[in-house]
Amino acid sequence: MKFIIATNNQKKLIEMERILKPLGIEAVSAKDAGVVLEEVDETGTTFAENAFLKANAAFQKTGMAAVADDSGICVNALNGRPGIFSARYCPELCVTDEDRTQRILDELKDVPQDQRGAHYTCAICCILPDGSKIEIEEICVGTIGYSFVGDGGFGYDPIFMQGDKTFAQLSAEEKDKVSHRGKALRKLQAELKEKLG
Repeated sequence: MKFIIATNNQKKLIEMERILKPLGIEAVSAKDAGVVLEEVDETGTTFAENAFLKANAAFQKTGMAAVADDSGICVNALNGRPGIFSARYCPELCVTDEDRTQRILDELKDVPQDQRGAHYTCAICCILPDGSKIEIEEICVGTIGYSFVGDGGFGYDPIFMQGDKTFAQLSAEEKDKVSHRGKALRKLQAELKEKLG
């Protein structure tokens, strides 16, 4: 079965493809499906609401089973920021992922180790061809480091610590085992197995 992945983020697409493939699901991008998915106005107030908006837009446009996620990092010392605004944090000053990541380091520069808790959240919405939907949300708890470490992953991975390593230091397989998206996609896998037989 083909599922359209409602994202223009190539790294996110690769991660989702890797986790859905063992289910016999072929994850295709909008480009692979021969359609253009316009950027969805993420007007939701939660990760789950934004995931639904993206999945529904792809489903309405293509009629294909559609999967979308909305994810981000929530930093305790910043009252949960950037949260749902992770990809658009501090837009007046930050253009790239590196800018946004540096912004968090700057905001936490005087925060001691025991107050640098954070978690990644991933909400996934899957809309099946019959219009039914599966919604899942998972988190991965960690801490914010003091500098960029590692060259893997994407987004805030170089500062998000799991134990003594950042997400950017983990292999794809190691990250999938513990990450918010890995956990959510495994739950999706289980629910799809049940629904699709």
